[in-house]
Amino acid sequence: MTTMPVGATDVMTTDTLTPQPQAELIGDLPWIEDAGKVAPKDARALSQLFFDQLQVLEEGTHEYQYARNTLIEMNLSLVRFAAGRFRNRGGGDMEDIVQVGTIGLIKAIDRFDLSREVGFATFAVPYIVGEIKRFFRDTSWAVHVPRRLQELRVDLAKAKEELSLRLDRDPTVKELAEHLSLSEEEIIEGLVASNGYTAGSLDAPGDGGEGSDANGRTFADRLGEPDPAMESVEDLHTLAPLLEELDDRDRRIIEMRFGQEMTQSQIGEELGVSQMQVSRLLSRVLKRLRTKMLVED
Repeated sequence: MTTMPVGATDVMTTDTLTPQPQAELIGDLPWIEDAGKVAPKDARALSQLFFDQLQVLEEGTHEYQYARNTLIEMNLSLVRFAAGRFRNRGGGDMEDIVQVGTIGLIKAIDRFDLSREVGFATFAVPYIVGEIKRFFRDTSWAVHVPRRLQELRVDLAKAKEELSLRLDRDPTVKELAEHLSLSEEEIIEGLVASNGYTAGSLDAPGDGGEGSDANGRTFADRLGEPDPAMESVEDLHTLAPLLEELDDRDRRIIEMRFGQEMTQSQIGEELGVSQMQVSRLLSRVLKRLRTKMLVED
């Protein structure tokens, strides 16, 4: 049963709000078995008591940690309330949003001052909402862009909406720049960065516009594939000057083996040497070329 002290020995339950003697205490605070189940109305009254004690308890003590942790658990309903506003927003499931909002709640608890003429709930909600908004701002972008460009996107959206209503058309870059007191280059940078907020799926079908695939193929179906010959071209460009460095016999052996596709026996007959000698010569030359190509890379 959830209790709070009334005087020295009596406490009142959060369920019945009637005095109960001999309650278990942690210092001057009641022991609350499951603070997360305290009703919001009772949590407000209990929070006042716990904040009173939190200000006089020594940080790091068992009693201080109990008071702080209980305040967090009792006020999680504020986090769930604030998180509900973001239920249908993409970028994270409710569990992630509640966890982020709890960080805001903890910050509010650590910064709350009883001398303020404001209730804790009124003080805490902006912290919670601010933390959740920061979470969406930092994680919702499909492409990471600097913070200033993320903030500029919001300003641009508001400016475009306001100017569109006033002008009855889409505003130009120059008009946006004048409205936000920024340069046209900054506006263009912000508009380009805004394209990174969302990303289309490669599995999505074509939009049906001019030049789109009539068979409804996806964007991925129409993407090109890497040309395997490109790597060979790069290797040949690297190899060409290295071949020029070989002496005439080594270069001739390479030409006969890989250009004319002659066997080692045929090369041996052409040069008047054994197949074994041809094999050794090829191995030496190829090793030299491979080593130099790795150095060039």
